[in-house]
Amino acid sequence: MARRATPEVNAGSMADIAFLLLIFFLVTTTIEKDKGIARQLPPIEPPTEEPPIIKEKNLFIVNVNKSDQLLVEDELMELKDLRLAAIEFLDNGGAVAGSPEYCSHCKGDRSTSSSDNPDKAVISVQNDRLTSYKMYISVQNELVAAYNFLRNRESERLYGWKFTEMKKNVADGNFSGDEEIIKSKLENIQKLFPLKLSEAEPKKSGL
Repeated sequence: MARRATPEVNAGSMADIAFLLLIFFLVTTTIEKDKGIARQLPPIEPPTEEPPIIKEKNLFIVNVNKSDQLLVEDELMELKDLRLAAIEFLDNGGAVAGSPEYCSHCKGDRSTSSSDNPDKAVISVQNDRLTSYKMYISVQNELVAAYNFLRNRESERLYGWKFTEMKKNVADGNFSGDEEIIKSKLENIQKLFPLKLSEAEPKKSGL
C-alpha cells in the first residue's frame, strides 16, 4: 500500500501573527525610566579665575557620617529637624537695612551671625563614603523641601498660587494660560530663593 504524502504546514501566516504580536507588545509595554535628583550644574569657570570667597555665616554645613548621623553646623541633629534649620538659615536676612545685600522679603530672625540673604546663602552637604543611599536621598529631599517651602510662601504672597504646584502643571502640560508669563513668574520666585546646594567630595570619617 502506498504511503500517503504528509501535508505541508503553511507557516507564512504564523510568521505574520508573531510579527503582529511583537508590534503589539512593543506599543503597549511601559518601559521604566531611571529617575534621579534634578540638579543644574554650575558653568565651567576659567582655570585662571579664583573661586568666590564665601563668608562663614553664609555657609550652612551639613555632614552625614557612615552611621547616617547628621552633624549640622557642628551639632548633632535629627533628620526631622533639618528642614526647619535650613529654612531659618535661608530666610534669616541678616544684612543691615539699607545695604545692597538687604533682603526685604526675608522673614527670619535677621541675626548678624547667620546668612545675609538667600542669594548669598549656600548649603554645603558632605557625605561619608559609607553613608547609605537612603539617607543621602532623605537629606537631599529635606533641603529641597526647605527651598520649596520658601518659594511657595513667596509665590502665594505675590501671585496667589503655590510655586511647586504651578511648576508641575507647566511641566506636565496642564497649564492653559500664557506659558511665557507664568514661566517668567516662576523664574522670579527662583531668583528670590535660588537653590544653592554644594556637595563636597565624599570622604571617610571617624564619626
